[in-house]
Amino acid sequence: MKTIEEYIKTLSLEEKTAQLYQAAAFYIKATEAENTGTLDDICLSKEQLYNVGSILNVSNVKEIKEVSNLCVSGSTAKIPPMFMLDVIHGYKTIYPIPLAMAGTFDESIVEDCAEMAAKESVAGGLQATFAPMVDLVRDARWGRVMESAGEDPYLGGVMGRAQIRGFRKGGLCSCVKHFAAYGAAEAGKEYNTTDLSDYNLYNFYLRSYEECMKEKPELVMTSFNALNGVPLNGRTDLLIDLLREKWGFDGVVISDYRAITEMIAHGFAEDEEHCAEIALNNEVDIEMVSPSYMHYLPKLVKEGRVSEEKVDRMLRRVLQLKQKAGLLENQCPKANEQKENEICLSSEHRSIVRKAAEKSIVLLKNNGVLPFKKTDDFFVVGDMASEKDVMGSWRAHGKAKDCVSVLDGLKNILGDTLQTDGDIAVACIGEKSYMTGESASKVDISVSKADVDLVKNLHEKGKKVVAVIFAGRPLVLTEIEPYCDAILYVWFLGTESGNAIANILFGNAMPSAKLTMSFPRAVGQCPIYYNYFSTGRPKKKDDYHRAGDYLAAYQDEYNAPLYPFGYGLTYTNINLSSLQISNTEIEENGSLTVSVLAKNEGEYDGEEVVQLYVQDKFGSLVRPVKELKAYRKILLKKGESAKIEFALTEEMLRFYKTKDNFVSEVGEFNVFVGLNSRDCLMETIKRI
Repeated sequence: MKTIEEYIKTLSLEEKTAQLYQAAAFYIKATEAENTGTLDDICLSKEQLYNVGSILNVSNVKEIKEVSNLCVSGSTAKIPPMFMLDVIHGYKTIYPIPLAMAGTFDESIVEDCAEMAAKESVAGGLQATFAPMVDLVRDARWGRVMESAGEDPYLGGVMGRAQIRGFRKGGLCSCVKHFAAYGAAEAGKEYNTTDLSDYNLYNFYLRSYEECMKEKPELVMTSFNALNGVPLNGRTDLLIDLLREKWGFDGVVISDYRAITEMIAHGFAEDEEHCAEIALNNEVDIEMVSPSYMHYLPKLVKEGRVSEEKVDRMLRRVLQLKQKAGLLENQCPKANEQKENEICLSSEHRSIVRKAAEKSIVLLKNNGVLPFKKTDDFFVVGDMASEKDVMGSWRAHGKAKDCVSVLDGLKNILGDTLQTDGDIAVACIGEKSYMTGESASKVDISVSKADVDLVKNLHEKGKKVVAVIFAGRPLVLTEIEPYCDAILYVWFLGTESGNAIANILFGNAMPSAKLTMSFPRAVGQCPIYYNYFSTGRPKKKDDYHRAGDYLAAYQDEYNAPLYPFGYGLTYTNINLSSLQISNTEIEENGSLTVSVLAKNEGEYDGEEVVQLYVQDKFGSLVRPVKELKAYRKILLKKGESAKIEFALTEEMLRFYKTKDNFVSEVGEFNVFVGLNSRDCLMETIKRI
């Protein structure tokens, strides 16, 4: 077997180029078809394609082996290609969308699910996934919020790291995306431009990517968007100065799908050759699908516009990744069709995703109607009651036929005794899976008129209404909330959706999840988020703007969200009291202890997420009204109390002030502890 350095010395410039190109699987398969018109799209020959370094979007082990054999037998370099796929929330056994998973506030569940998905993926012949997606999101109109952890940078980093650890345990390489600030798409419109001050960029939008670097992910993906006028593949300051040099990332940088040549449409690059020159000099190691490297890299090197030393450095990273995946020794090192069939959708894997689904359901309202007893007289209505496609976007190889609907789940508990008429209506409503995800932005995220009419009619008939709402984003629930006795926000939960929902309805599992995006009262509030600035004229009361107020408020709606970040109810009643801080002062590199008493005063055992927030009251730059700094998920039995403690360090008080300068400033800080970002106990400390 050749060493990496031997490959670098012996490969031709054209062979090196091919290793830096990622092709879609259908291009490789088209080389064997009688009609190869598909290849006209990229203008590459069979010989060029057979030498490619990596391939995306394959459907099964058989296809991976077929495509790999084509490449190895037809290539001159004889280096097996690497196979990658968007395994975002499951491979065949699908768990909840990432936005829902983040609401568990439980890294262990996230890690377990990622490990499970990795095991299935590796048996299916994959070596890498394009996850985690850790873009900060504040606008629910953007369809890809479903892939994220929500509006808080700290939580996004925690959940991203958990995914990386899980994928690695299962043997799958991970790719942090989309670098950078892709989630700040203007007006929530897909692929839109982003324009952020350095203050916003460094304090909010870059933090989760940086946190993920601590887990040493194998890849980072650049984003489609232009940031402050420059497409990301042209941002030397971010790709080289920050990511490579300051953060020390030494893995592979890969572009998003055709993002390199999209610099032409942005109006930043003149032509394909210019695109290749820009991206190569920023050391984007792999070009995904668009063929500018294949067309122009050798020419650019020969003309001295890109150094071969740089190309070799990029190639070395790609080959190191392949070596880690075992591809320099074996063609398909861990692909195992028999194992794939044994573990995918196995009872063990279904159990893992069912638990994750139960922990992801958010109870938004409950007037005592939940949990059900088996003797309760209820019936089920709504388009989503029998829907089996409950996986949401980016379901990899998940199939609707393998999923459990709400009706299926209820029958698994009750048998065939479901009623068609009763006192309580379970209204299964919301979005279909295809309504969120990439290229699914909306100007109106209100509940549909049909669903509003259904809920209102049930209420007018004297029924108690339990709304079970499916969605991949926060929806505007203002029109239906007054008519609901209980609201379960179930997102898209995946393969075991119906069983999880039924277990929550009957109290076989207890709701404990929280919202990681604020829910607007009206679409016009978007973007809306908890860690906002107060402005010079803050609205002190949560009511409408009145003529003559001249305050930062809407005239026709409340400022506050319908449900705030961190909000979610349980079936019990856990109260917080006795907030104490070990010292009223904190110095540089110092720490103190924040404690609170939690007591379960309800009728059930239950889990809660105790959240710690901080506000820098006065600074040389204005600071948010609250920022999440830590949380603790606790389980308390009925009547049980516990003292919950947090370590608050001076480092947690720091913010980005100027380039390379994160500081905490002398002055007062408010410390909040609560069960959501709105309802908190508060004390004040002083940074000295």
